[in-house]
Amino acid sequence: MRKIIAMVLAVVACGASLTLTTASDAVAAGRSPQCVKVRKFFNRGHQRYVRLTNLCAGRAACYVIVLPHRPDPRGRLAKAATRDIRYGTTTAPRALYVKNTRC
Repeated sequence: MRKIIAMVLAVVACGASLTLTTASDAVAAGRSPQCVKVRKFFNRGHQRYVRLTNLCAGRAACYVIVLPHRPDPRGRLAKAATRDIRYGTTTAPRALYVKNTRC
């Protein structure tokens, strides 16, 4: 009886681990590559900027700058490029973060 219960528990544990592995692979496959990296947020004059770098040397990368209570600016960086992106004025709120998206 103990052997049967131990075998059933082992099968359940193996099945659960396979399910978790499959689910994490599916989530990773649906997510876009993390190519755009934020170098720094800064102000120049009365404008707000963010310095972005594309870490993917082989392809262009797309991004969205997330702002509170405003439409989110979207853009595209060429492969292996670094650019200063202007996203608003100093009277507007600072960007929360930059999100990588699919192109």
